[in-house]
Amino acid sequence: MVNGVFEWERPLVELENRIRELQAFTKEKGIDFSQEIATLERKADRLRAEIFSNLTPWQRVQLARHPRRPTTLDYIGMICTDFLELSGDRCVRNDEAMVGGVALLDGIPITVVGPQKGRDTKENIRRNFGLPHPEGYRKALRLMVQAEKFGRPILSLIDVVGAYPGIEAEQRGQGVVIAENIRRMSFLRVPVVCVITGEGGSGGALAIGVGDRVLMMENAWYSVISPEMCAEILWKDTGRAPEAAGVLKLGARDLLELGVIDEIIPEPLGGAHRDREEVARRLKEAVLRHLRELMALDPDELLDRRLKKYRAMGRLQEQTAERLEAIRSGQAEA
Repeated sequence: MVNGVFEWERPLVELENRIRELQAFTKEKGIDFSQEIATLERKADRLRAEIFSNLTPWQRVQLARHPRRPTTLDYIGMICTDFLELSGDRCVRNDEAMVGGVALLDGIPITVVGPQKGRDTKENIRRNFGLPHPEGYRKALRLMVQAEKFGRPILSLIDVVGAYPGIEAEQRGQGVVIAENIRRMSFLRVPVVCVITGEGGSGGALAIGVGDRVLMMENAWYSVISPEMCAEILWKDTGRAPEAAGVLKLGARDLLELGVIDEIIPEPLGGAHRDREEVARRLKEAVLRHLRELMALDPDELLDRRLKKYRAMGRLQEQTAERLEAIRSGQAEA
């Protein structure tokens, strides 16, 4: 990427820049270039549709990592009001790579949590490049347990390549914390909606990803491992990450088909960073729709459905030769 532009989208960006130059020249000099601009805009529309309707899994991973893609705090600011950030895990310190607090979502009191990446080098250092320590996950769980106590629904916004892998994180119990979060989230008696907004990597995502509904942005990715680490393990070559991205089936469409997620939230053509307000509107609409459905359930039914949802994942059913033949002939359902 150069100046926020991927090589595969450069022809489109150059065309868009040319359109803006003509528009500025028209405004400055008063010369009518409307026909030329209209022709270029039609060409740009066709090229945009051609590029972004046929993205490879690796290109979607790249879009999920775009430096201008909305972060957790961006989304909170765009879809919520009266956000009050809460800090600390009550054990070690406040981890700024994980944010959370209480807010109003269309008038509904909720608890919202999620990893936070930085926008520049200084903020990335403060946020540990969006890689939470154990205390970050303990903070998130503390806020979710608090939400259960007060009957508030939970919104988890997930954008993390993984939990921090440093030795100090392991010394403070990173693996145990992730496992404990998964266990406790499984039994929360309030609605939980999780949204993978960008990257959803490994246990770092799973630790805040157990929900009654799991939604995923169109150009996000969600996997047990990043493409680079997968390529390093399988082939000892991180340069084969694009190939690994295809093998991992980490895209939204694959995961919806596998039943890992419940809905795909469409992004504006070109990615979430191109129209932040529109992608926030779509996110808010989807979250509210699911939350209102879940809030109509009593806690026992909510918990029962959540446990059934996760227990059904990865279940295989052996088929006899007779049943397979009946399925092929349409006499039985798969």
